[in-house]
Amino acid sequence: MRRRLAPAAAATAALTALLLAGCTAGNQTSSSQPGIATGEVAPAPAPAPDVPAPDAPQSIEGGAASDGAFKAEADADRSVITTGWISITVDDPIATAEDAADLVEESGGRVDSRNETPGTDSQPPSASLTVRVPADELDAVVAKLRELGTVNSVSMNASDVTQQRQDLDARIDALTASVDRLRELLATATSITDLIAIESELTTRQAELDSLTQQRDWLVDQVDYSSITLDLITEEVAPDAAPDDFWSGLIAGWGALVAFAGWLGVAFGVLLPWLVAVLVVAAIVVTIVVLASRSRREGQLDAAASVDASEPSPSDSASPPSPPQDGSPRA
Repeated sequence: MRRRLAPAAAATAALTALLLAGCTAGNQTSSSQPGIATGEVAPAPAPAPDVPAPDAPQSIEGGAASDGAFKAEADADRSVITTGWISITVDDPIATAEDAADLVEESGGRVDSRNETPGTDSQPPSASLTVRVPADELDAVVAKLRELGTVNSVSMNASDVTQQRQDLDARIDALTASVDRLRELLATATSITDLIAIESELTTRQAELDSLTQQRDWLVDQVDYSSITLDLITEEVAPDAAPDDFWSGLIAGWGALVAFAGWLGVAFGVLLPWLVAVLVVAAIVVTIVVLASRSRREGQLDAAASVDASEPSPSDSASPPSPPQDGSPRA
């Protein structure tokens, strides 16, 4: 009986130790080591990059020191996010925006956003692009963008995120090792209680690992591709000067008259369909009124004629005197 319970007890003890160690490993920083559970052999941590002390010279090819080579290696280990903003005055912002997009795509970059505003009488045309270019091609792309027109201003900003990236890498390594150990325990678990506990912890650790991986991927993309906001504008057109002599005044007056005539033509064109509709409705209303008035007048005439026909004439109303009866004295 004791022999049968020994493996289950050992698995339960290993699981408990692993859970306690994993809780510590998930919150470690880049300088910490993954937790080691009792009875387990933790994987060897990744070796840290060999960075010499500030005062120690970097040996190159048989001990020759080179500060430039050390600086190049140090820069290669850094993670820097570079963003920039460039304002350029050009003749045609819309066409120049197309040229800038082609230039960025040829360098291996991409256009994240693009806004174009056509010119109006009160506002000149303009265009704005947000582009992403490979970090190692940033200087070359900026130099080519400067050639598109007259540069008004350039602003570049670099943010060092080396520590943040190293911290994410360390936490991802620790969680990866923890997930691997949980999967090994899941494969050797013999009781339902152990299976449920291991699966629950494995789900939590895997979700944390996926979240950290997405954060690192986003950070790597920001480091590998620099962001540039490019504003393309054009010079504002100066307003026409006021007329200062008779001839210029005459030309200005004629232009105003032509513009007013054109405005009247546009207004008449807009109102013409409404006028036609109003005339049609008015004609229908007038026709109905006339017909109703005529019908009422004819009815009145017919009524008057029937009244005249029913009344006796004066000649018919005066009857002749009756003859005298016999024996009555005559006048």
